[in-house]
Amino acid sequence: MLGVDEIIQTIKMIQEENLDIRTITMGVSLLDCAASDPVAVCDKVHRKVTRLAGRLVEIGNEIEREYGIPIVNKRIAVTPVALIIGEMGRDGCLALARTLDRAAAEVGVNFIGGYSTLVHKGFTRGDRELIASLPEALAATERVCASVNVATSKAGINMDAVRLMGAVIKETAARTADRSAIGCAKLVVFANAPEDNPFMAGAFHGVGEPECVINVGVSGPGVVKNAVARLPDADLGALAEEIKKTAFKITRMGELVGRETAKRLGVPFGIVDLSLAPTPAVGDSVAEIIEALGVEACGAPGTTAALALLNDAVKKGGAMASSRVGGLSGAFIPVSEDAGMIRAVAAGALGLDKLEAMTAVCSVGIDMVALPGDTSAETIAALIADEITIGVVNHKTTAVRLIPVPGKRAGEFVEFGGLLGRTPIMEVNHFGAAKFVHRGGRIPAPISSLNN
Repeated sequence: MLGVDEIIQTIKMIQEENLDIRTITMGVSLLDCAASDPVAVCDKVHRKVTRLAGRLVEIGNEIEREYGIPIVNKRIAVTPVALIIGEMGRDGCLALARTLDRAAAEVGVNFIGGYSTLVHKGFTRGDRELIASLPEALAATERVCASVNVATSKAGINMDAVRLMGAVIKETAARTADRSAIGCAKLVVFANAPEDNPFMAGAFHGVGEPECVINVGVSGPGVVKNAVARLPDADLGALAEEIKKTAFKITRMGELVGRETAKRLGVPFGIVDLSLAPTPAVGDSVAEIIEALGVEACGAPGTTAALALLNDAVKKGGAMASSRVGGLSGAFIPVSEDAGMIRAVAAGALGLDKLEAMTAVCSVGIDMVALPGDTSAETIAALIADEITIGVVNHKTTAVRLIPVPGKRAGEFVEFGGLLGRTPIMEVNHFGAAKFVHRGGRIPAPISSLNN
């Protein structure tokens, strides 16, 4: 039984501390939509997505009104489409991207993820066609999100794919130059990609998932920051305990919304993703939690230790609250989507090197980082390789979302709008790694004994 104090605390979290459900994401399997005729594939995909997700937004809004819990996004993730395209070729891939975009618009979701492929051990012909189509597909559609898994801890790193993605990101930026290279904000490069991640732009519906499922992503940086701020003289052990209790409450709310949504739609409930997801709004920032813990500015010495404490405490509290935990489950540190991160970059406290170090102890990776427009494809590939390696060696998910903005230099600002935010262009090391990147091949999987 909940006490009056706990109910009041939850109301305060929602009204004053930016607590919300960041997303309810419906996963839809498209494995039964494969066919030899591209027109037939597109028709099957459109019918299945609109049939299963037709009431997703309506039900989400209904629960939002009944429970008074803000649900910011309702989204869809589908099977990595490279698994169903067969011999469709590039034109067929593009037709499928437009079909997904149209289906997403018809059911009212703002993003649909799964224009994706997994190439950690090598390419099929379909994989290559899909990757080649990415720049045009992301430029020609509004709601389609894409991802490419280039490495796992068991397979190693497909450096041919890493090199290719450097070039794809450059071309995507060029094709969407008139919109601040927005196409790159919808493209994620992964290591150890999870099959049940509800967050965009990297969400897809893995082959181990059921026919249709509801996954939930919670938010809550503002709530955690205020919990820390209420204990200005506590030691770090006491703060970790307070963060655990807060994460417990956040997760219980996420599970309630996820189960109720799944029940009303008549589909299984999947997981709650425990990630703390920031927004550009002041007071809803992971960087501000780090600063509330006692680091002068995010990026200063002590930042990585503070982030590790935060991430671990959130996982422990969330794991106590739900047995259905999955996805990425860790603090997100997207630069453009976090007011504190933006401020830290602008002040010179946070650079790319420190950001990379921070990703060793939290989720996602180098995320929503804007680069100078003249950054070469090889340098982008090398940045991807570095970040992916952290995931592979540490047996965790990492990802990269880089945006080389045409015509922009380090220190200038770029505006993406909405939840994607705005950010200064970050300085990139001027020394290159082109020869390393062009060697290609596969970096072997790391040995998992002899840890040190």
